[in-house]
Amino acid sequence: MKVVAFNRTLQGTGASRRLRKAGQTPGIIYGGAAAPQLIALDGNALFHALKKEAFHGSVLDLEIEGQTQQVLLRDFQMHAYKQLVLHADFQRVDASQPIHTKVTLHFVNAETSPAVKLNSAVISHVLNELDVTCLPGQLPEFIEVDLGKLEAGQSIHVNDLQLPAGVTAVTHGQNLTIVTSSIPRGAVSAEAEEEKK
Repeated sequence: MKVVAFNRTLQGTGASRRLRKAGQTPGIIYGGAAAPQLIALDGNALFHALKKEAFHGSVLDLEIEGQTQQVLLRDFQMHAYKQLVLHADFQRVDASQPIHTKVTLHFVNAETSPAVKLNSAVISHVLNELDVTCLPGQLPEFIEVDLGKLEAGQSIHVNDLQLPAGVTAVTHGQNLTIVTSSIPRGAVSAEAEEEKK
């Protein structure tokens, strides 16, 4: 995805307020060998871009005055009630250096899983994103979690995932739980009552 930004020289609360009144969002690019760089972005375009999942989980092409560099969105602040992005932080990425970031999990086939179809189990998402490390070119937009074979009472852990080539989960030695399936208490007692009859 491409993002267009402009250099900014003024910093501070007053300068940022003036930028926002002019429809722009202050930001910063940091990381890599170069010094941190103050930028301004089109506030409306940034607000709409932030609604796209790919904007959060992709290496972005950030263009400033005709020069493009690859960056990751690292942080942003939203106004409490206005449709306004207050600030955005981007980190430069080097194609040859691994990056550490979060990737969104997409859950598929929940409605066809035995847990739901046969046992009316409730599927609970414990994690919605996963910490990964990989080269920038291998960063997936999302990671798919297939629930098609999930049985009632079972869980899916990080080690059960099929990660894309070159992508490693950062779990600090733990096999984190991603999804659990459990039969609701009312359903269990109703089944017990049926068996008594």
